[in-house]
Amino acid sequence: MTSSSPTSLASNALFNTFFNWDLIARTFPRLFTEGLLNTLVIAAGAIVLGVAIALVAAMLLLSKRRLVRLPARIYVDVFRGLPVIITVMLVGVGLPAAGIRPFGTDPFGYAILAIGIISGAYTAEIFRSGIQSVDPGQLQAARSLGLSYLKAMRLVVVPQGIRRVLPAMAGQFVKDIKESSLVYLLGLAAGQRELYFIAQEEVARTYNSSPLIAAGICYLALTIPLTYFVNYLDRRLREGPHHGNTPALVEPDLPKTPLQPAGTARGEGL
Repeated sequence: MTSSSPTSLASNALFNTFFNWDLIARTFPRLFTEGLLNTLVIAAGAIVLGVAIALVAAMLLLSKRRLVRLPARIYVDVFRGLPVIITVMLVGVGLPAAGIRPFGTDPFGYAILAIGIISGAYTAEIFRSGIQSVDPGQLQAARSLGLSYLKAMRLVVVPQGIRRVLPAMAGQFVKDIKESSLVYLLGLAAGQRELYFIAQEEVARTYNSSPLIAAGICYLALTIPLTYFVNYLDRRLREGPHHGNTPALVEPDLPKTPLQPAGTARGEGL
């Protein structure tokens, strides 16, 4: 009977701790049926809320009045500077403890609100930079056509600015998906648990980290395609539309007239 070497034993223990395929296979069904859907709902809700907040905050940041800019600047600086985990706890635990319960005792709504507030702070800066990159002449031209300042911004400047920052916005959406894993701190109820919460429960039950690998695979399945889409979108916006299939312009046939000698007038004889 031969004994395995210490190195082999350590390698087997390490592999079994992180890549126990039987445990990963048992974890996947719950991740797909419950965790994946809840992660997408939290991320999508946070993205919609973040974009709505960011549009308002970006317009305030672009104001020429300091008192108008100040609240938006404080909001952006504070929630970009705080760790995500602190914001999640302040919103999900602090607000109900203070008697502010817009979602009652349901932690799912607070989870979306927390991630949405963080997303809005980052997206506001993205919108601001995109809008400021638009040529000021666009706003002046719109105003010269009789549009009010707000209407010119809404119809002319803002759409152009948002188009320029689409890759950065998509990158923020990837970040929102990953940050949704922190809402497990709010103690989501059965049926509301996202990917990380389910994996963490399995880890606590089995004392094995393989369920975290299963959850990681699910996150990668969401974020990697979106990341490649971001890169593709960025490349297309930088390169512009392709004109390979555009037919060449054909000059129209014009009547040919003989050139008149210089210095002669129409109708004059030689």
